[in-house]
Order: sequence, then structure tokens, then C-alpha cells
Amino acid sequence: MKKFKLVSLLFVIVLVLAACGTKDVGNAGEGDTQDKDKVYRVGIDTTYPPFEYEENGDYTGIDIDLINAIAEDQNFKIDFKPMDFGGIIPAMQAGQLDVAIAGMSITDDRKKVVDFTDPYFQAGLTLVVKQGETGIKSIEDLAGKKVAAKKGTTGAKFATEKAEEIGFELVQFNDSPAMFQDVANGNSDVLIEDYPVIAYAIAQSTLDLEVVGDRLNGDEYGIAVLKGKNDELLKKMNKGLANLKASGKYDEIINKYLNE
Repeated sequence: MKKFKLVSLLFVIVLVLAACGTKDVGNAGEGDTQDKDKVYRVGIDTTYPPFEYEENGDYTGIDIDLINAIAEDQNFKIDFKPMDFGGIIPAMQAGQLDVAIAGMSITDDRKKVVDFTDPYFQAGLTLVVKQGETGIKSIEDLAGKKVAAKKGTTGAKFATEKAEEIGFELVQFNDSPAMFQDVANGNSDVLIEDYPVIAYAIAQSTLDLEVVGDRLNGDEYGIAVLKGKNDELLKKMNKGLANLKASGKYDEIINKYLNE
């Protein structure tokens, strides 16, 4: 009788242990699924075309397409959180965002708070001429030329600082369309403008203009995560970005908006 009770007790123990073992395996599988379906909160500023803007109720632009493509490549999901640009880093510090992609320039000051991916876009000022113009390729070619810039912009500031040094005439305009048309009509030889702005304007219109030469100066844009808090996500972003560049998908996204 005692032997029977002992065997029965052992049998019950085996069943309990087996049940526990099955439960552990099940939890491990769920953890893998949860990692695969991880959702990251992404801060964006939808007032900055062609990088981020809203069209027909949907978010679109270079940054939107790029982060969606990285998420697909690296097998995670994203939840866009639109907000003013100035509030993005504070929101990351408050734990409200996991990542930010918002045409954010990589600067030493920002590096104190966030970690950036490898640069994904080189911005900065650029030269723009009438289509077919072959005599201007660099800032040194502006000697003796008439150069257009928009008042109050970094382009105007740059041109003002360089005008006497290089020897060109600076003409300033109150608005961009008038400046664009002045060069298209041949009244001014060249204009100086933020590269993303003018490239997008050319792609979206019938302006008889083209971008020439290298950037005159240049900020580089990066994807940001809170400093020292999400190294694994940073690695995923860099790997995804590298894969997109290698596959040609990156160029496809840029050309869609800027027609490079």
C-alpha cells in the first residue's frame, strides 16, 4: 500500500514538472514573437517637405519612406508621433519616444543628448543655375556674376560673406518664387539656396533650373535615439540603412522626392 502511494506521488510530481516545462517553452516562444513585433514610437515633424509632410491625411516624405523601409528590413513596427521639431528631443528624454527622424542635423550639442545613426542625407547650401548653363560649377566660378539669394536666409548670409572675397554682385529677394524666376529668366546668373528645398521645388514644378556642383557647406541628417539607452535599436537602424543603400532602395526613395 505504501509502495502504491509512493508510486502515485511520484507520478503526480512528474506530471506537474512536465506541465511546468511545457509552460516555460510556450513563454519562450511568445517572447520571440513579441520581439519580432516590437513597436517603436517615432517622433516626426510633418512641416518639413520633402522629408516629412502630410498629404491626403497620410504621412509622406523621404524620412517617412526611409524609416518604413528600415522597419520592414529589420522586422519591427513603428508608431508615428507627429510634433513640433523643438519638442522631439525633450519627448525622447521624457520616455515618450524611442527614436526620431525629422531632418535632424547631426551636431555636437545634440550628441550630448542623443546617439545618431550613420548620416542618411547631406543637406546644406547649393548653387542653382538655369538649365543648360555650363559655366558655373563651384563657388569660385561666381567671380563677376550676379548672384541671387533670399533675404534673411542662411543662403543670403553665406553670399554676403563671400561676395567681396570672390567678387560677385549680390541681389536679394523677399520671396523664393521671385528669386527662382529671376534666374530662370536669365536676369541673375545663379542663386544660392538650401539643397533639399530647391531640389524639391524643382522636382515638383516646371522651373527651368538645375542644381550644380557640391554643397557649399553641409549639415548631415541622422536618425536619433536617446543617448546610451537603446544601443540595440541604433544597430538595427544602421544595419537597415546600410541594406537599403546596398539594394538601391535608398536611392529610389531619394529620387522619388528630389529627382536626383
